[in-house]
Amino acid sequence: DEQFKPVTMQLKLRQDTNKLIEELMLLANKSVAEFVDKMKPRKPFIYRTHDEPSDAKLQDLKRFVAKFGYTLHIDDERSLRKSMNEISAAVEGKPEQDVVRTMCIRSMAKAVYTPNKPSHFGLDFEYYSHFTSPIRRYPDVIAHRLLHGYLHNQTMEQICNWNLSQLDAACKQSSKMEQTASDAERASIKYKQAEWMESKIGQQFEGVISGLTDWGIFVEIKEYKCEGLIRLN
Repeated sequence: DEQFKPVTMQLKLRQDTNKLIEELMLLANKSVAEFVDKMKPRKPFIYRTHDEPSDAKLQDLKRFVAKFGYTLHIDDERSLRKSMNEISAAVEGKPEQDVVRTMCIRSMAKAVYTPNKPSHFGLDFEYYSHFTSPIRRYPDVIAHRLLHGYLHNQTMEQICNWNLSQLDAACKQSSKMEQTASDAERASIKYKQAEWMESKIGQQFEGVISGLTDWGIFVEIKEYKCEGLIRLN
């Protein structure tokens, strides 16, 4: 409203059209990364990678999903990727869908930009770069410029006057800025959710336990996806 207070709250739904566009974008990202990586001689490029989660987080996740009847195979990277995707598909439409998927995401290592590793663990892709995305990112621009130059037989030095250490620095800076932007987006949404729920004090809602800590339980209101802490005391 005029005072910047939220007056309604709606869930953003992923329609089949959204999923189709996402699949086409992923295909473009994968194809470009593979095309550049297989150039001879090998060309410098910017990739987006998810490293394998830590053993401790995987063990926790394995115990967690087992309580819902799912088996997470963590013997090797290929089995882990496969079972992660199978679990994600299996929980579709079930009551535990959101909490299981959230725990899977939280167990992941953070995605970063790098000139060194073309594979993406989370997507189970051998090659992946942000060639296209819903919001133009600086790494996308780097990928576009390099690809355009390589198709015209130019080197990275000729394209943008960079060496490998400068490309690596741009990757690190982009990773840092993306995390900052992601944190800001999450905080802004939570802030407006809290403002919205202020007007609902005293009302009852159906919720689901979304997390456990030593000091309390996190509960997410199903209708609005607002999450709050109920302290043990």
